[in-house]
Amino acid sequence: MVKSRKPPSGRTNLASCIVATIFLIFIIIIIFIIYFTIFKPKSPVITVNSIQLPSFSTSNGTVSFTFSIYVSIANPNHDVFSHYDSSLQLLYSGKRVGFMFVPAGKINSGRTQYMAATFSVKAFPLMVNGPESVGEPIVSDGLSGFRVGSNMEVESRLEMVGRVRVLHFFNHHVETKAECRIDISVSDGSVTAFHC
Repeated sequence: MVKSRKPPSGRTNLASCIVATIFLIFIIIIIFIIYFTIFKPKSPVITVNSIQLPSFSTSNGTVSFTFSIYVSIANPNHDVFSHYDSSLQLLYSGKRVGFMFVPAGKINSGRTQYMAATFSVKAFPLMVNGPESVGEPIVSDGLSGFRVGSNMEVESRLEMVGRVRVLHFFNHHVETKAECRIDISVSDGSVTAFHC
């Protein structure tokens, strides 16, 4: 006589389902921990290396110049940073005097890309007795009695907008900015200092 096996009871099936569910939940938790610790998207790091004014002129209380900025952008992510909608602005007394779009591109993972941007700034009036001329010598242009300090201050804003793809599946929107205050000598157009 052959003994027949009893089919598994409902308790055995239930226990197997519970163990499988706990195992799957454990795997999902491990995946989330790895994702948020190792693969979490980070914003690229912008470093301003140099700022120059290749040409500079003042006339009748206005100033015009060519603005050049040299930056390095480091991508700390484990995947490519694709940037678009990026721009460079130049402000004087809170008003935009220069603007440029940064062409779209890609920066590979763990790499640093160097960029140079140069554009002409059309003539704009210098501020009379502005905050940047407080306590500094006064200079007259000799024609209109316009008075300016020996230095002027402009502000540059570089904004990089893009996305990072994580694990070739998830897309994350990232932004990074670099804002610099630039001191310019009005007499010769040299950059005396910049602080970012």
